[in-house]
Amino acid sequence: MQPAKLFLLASLFPLAACLPMQKKVPSGAEDFATYCAACHGDGAKGDGPMASTLDSTPADLTGLAARNKGVFPATAVMSKIWGYTEGPDGEMMPQFAPLLDGENMVLFDGGDGIATPTPLRLVQLAEYLKSIQR
Repeated sequence: MQPAKLFLLASLFPLAACLPMQKKVPSGAEDFATYCAACHGDGAKGDGPMASTLDSTPADLTGLAARNKGVFPATAVMSKIWGYTEGPDGEMMPQFAPLLDGENMVLFDGGDGIATPTPLRLVQLAEYLKSIQR
């Protein structure tokens, strides 16, 4: 490498230290393991170690699409995770919104043609659940 190019390259290293560090965004699978597996189980079948301590059995999340005529209900799933909807028994999920909220928003179209700003981690979690449907 030419000395001038080597000098230019070396002079840029200190500038890299001035850039803000990007925090790693956990994947949907990582967030599931952190926030959901205790109740829903590692395999998302509703058999996590905390399941027996709850008033009602956590849902088997691997059958969401099957219970919805073969279509994964992403918007309903994200609403439930976010804490806006109650189950038929009146039970609500813990409030995860503060944990999943953040600076990283993406446009999500739940099938109605309207792209809505949605936290990236919430979308990733729904996409993970979609990927484990049986």
